[in-house]
Amino acid sequence: MRAMDFAYVAPAGMGSAALLGLATGLAVALPLGAIGVLLLREGLVHGGRVAAGGALGAGLVDLGYATAAVLAGGWVVSSLEGHEHAVRLVGAAVLGVVAVVGLVRSVRAPRAPVGEQGRESVPTTTAARSFGRFLGLTAINPLTAVAFVAVAVGLGSQILTAGNRLAFVTGVFVGSLAWQLTLVAIGAFLGARLSRGAQLLLQAVGFVVVLGLAITLATGAMG
Repeated sequence: MRAMDFAYVAPAGMGSAALLGLATGLAVALPLGAIGVLLLREGLVHGGRVAAGGALGAGLVDLGYATAAVLAGGWVVSSLEGHEHAVRLVGAAVLGVVAVVGLVRSVRAPRAPVGEQGRESVPTTTAARSFGRFLGLTAINPLTAVAFVAVAVGLGSQILTAGNRLAFVTGVFVGSLAWQLTLVAIGAFLGARLSRGAQLLLQAVGFVVVLGLAITLATGAMG
């Protein structure tokens, strides 16, 4: 993700900082990366209510990274110096495993068992499990951390006060969560209207995309 250009007049107050945080949260979340693809899949397979837990997990990680970035952005940059490749490789490895396992399951299960009412049943999960899974996946995604650190360093003196920092990170959380829930809603909408076979095909395509992103991340780290 390219660094954002923050040639910006210093916020006059908490309202401006909140709007800046909202824009930042959307800017970091909007590019459809691995987490976005997996959230779409979660809504597609498990429905909006369960997948909303995953969206909340991803949004909370963004909130945590934004908070750490505004409080210690410079320290994080210096600590990561010289270790960027290792961080990216770890993230790529985890995403690669998730993609391969998901792709194999999609290929090996062309259709789901038929339930009592003639409708195809799918493996069930809970919102809490979805929350935990996406909390972990988003936390190990190095691009998220790097993006927020770059933003915080770029903002410089614009969010120095405690009130502006609080408003900024709150805006980040609202912007990020709004986009994650939008992806969940799109997935749930499609899941309610597509056959199980079509769902499995879309899942396989999604996991191929995630695998491609993981490979891109790994090759970039080794380059």
